[in-house]
Amino acid sequence: MLEDLSFVVSRGCLRNCEQENSWTCMNSWLENGKRPLEIDGVEEGARKSSKQSDARERVDSSLLLRDVSMSPADQSGNQRQAGDNSDSDPLIHGIGRDNSISCLIQCSRADYGSIASLNRSFRSLIRSGELYKMRRNNGVIEHWVYISCNLLEWEAFDPNRRRWMRLPMMHSNECFVFSDKESLAVGTELLVFGKDLMSNVLYKYSLLTNTWSSGMKMNAPRYLFGSASLGEIAIVAGGCDNQGNVLSSAQLYNSETGNWVTLPSMHKPRKMCSGVFMDGKFYVIGGVGGSDLKLLTCGEEYNLETGSWTEISNMSPVRSGTVGENEIPATSEAPPLVAVVDNELYAADHARMEVRKYDKERRVWVTVGRLPERAASMNGWGLAFRACGRQLICIGGPRSAGEGFIEVNSWVPSEGPPEWKLLDRKQSASFVYNCAVMGC
Repeated sequence: MLEDLSFVVSRGCLRNCEQENSWTCMNSWLENGKRPLEIDGVEEGARKSSKQSDARERVDSSLLLRDVSMSPADQSGNQRQAGDNSDSDPLIHGIGRDNSISCLIQCSRADYGSIASLNRSFRSLIRSGELYKMRRNNGVIEHWVYISCNLLEWEAFDPNRRRWMRLPMMHSNECFVFSDKESLAVGTELLVFGKDLMSNVLYKYSLLTNTWSSGMKMNAPRYLFGSASLGEIAIVAGGCDNQGNVLSSAQLYNSETGNWVTLPSMHKPRKMCSGVFMDGKFYVIGGVGGSDLKLLTCGEEYNLETGSWTEISNMSPVRSGTVGENEIPATSEAPPLVAVVDNELYAADHARMEVRKYDKERRVWVTVGRLPERAASMNGWGLAFRACGRQLICIGGPRSAGEGFIEVNSWVPSEGPPEWKLLDRKQSASFVYNCAVMGC
């Protein structure tokens, strides 16, 4: 098998490891005992045993892992090689390390499980996270969508192959289950923030290990904040502390070091706001603040080079309804549904089912088209609107009497006015509680 792989790579690119009925999850290289991602509706194909089952099959890691049955001596050697990972390791003999890596970083990360099962050096390169760093340095990034429609369950969606994958179940107490939660994908991690009985808690999912763990707490814990990520860093701003005080403080997280750094405070305290990166700067948009907790129409820009905040008027795509008896309280509406593609800011107006674009020069919002017809929500809650590479992703759908579905629709703004493309539809009795996009 390695000889076949070497032949393919020597021609300049690794062959797609996927076949229609034998797609293997990216985390199949995990150590024995670690559960791989479960894949909805995908059979093991050529790898499954002669016994058939009417139930959905799970990818069996024992069929993929080459080191499961290794002797202790072999495992020790594998650990030494994993720790070495020297530049002299050719990875694929005959074409050299540089050519091997050039081919590996061009492969879909959905194939990394298959690749890692062939070669200990590949496995070490992937498990350490080094290959993802090399991908980022070479501008090779794939975006997967992570959503939670059930309180402790998360799924990943690959928009390129239109595959759903179940992550391991989160383990937490009942207080965390029913608390407000925020999510954020940064580097190769998915962070989920919530509240425990007495304090704020943070759980971290690692793409490298396919496991959940307790993450490093913020310097100043909070909830209902705005956040966004850029590569291996993320910024969270505003929100509330455990006493319910609205905050103006902000913090930066580095996923490679696991450290939180306190940043200068914003000009205005705000909660239920949104965050984005645009033109290399971080923006906090909208939210509510002040003693009367009214909607804020301004935004704030944080310059990472100067370490300073600038207030920007009229940056929030506030709801367009008229003031009157039917106006809902500001705290009943979801934070602004905003996303950035190609350094352009877009918003989903859930009330009018419109897509709006921010004119940075005139500082006004302009309607450019419609949202998908079935992008249902409750005052914006239950609707996900995210940037996914060069496309916008809108996730939502109707629910009734315990039955319903969610749709994943995409639109590429560079191709013209909004024409939404249905990527997939999935049965769901609940709406989207949390959503994050991981690019690596």
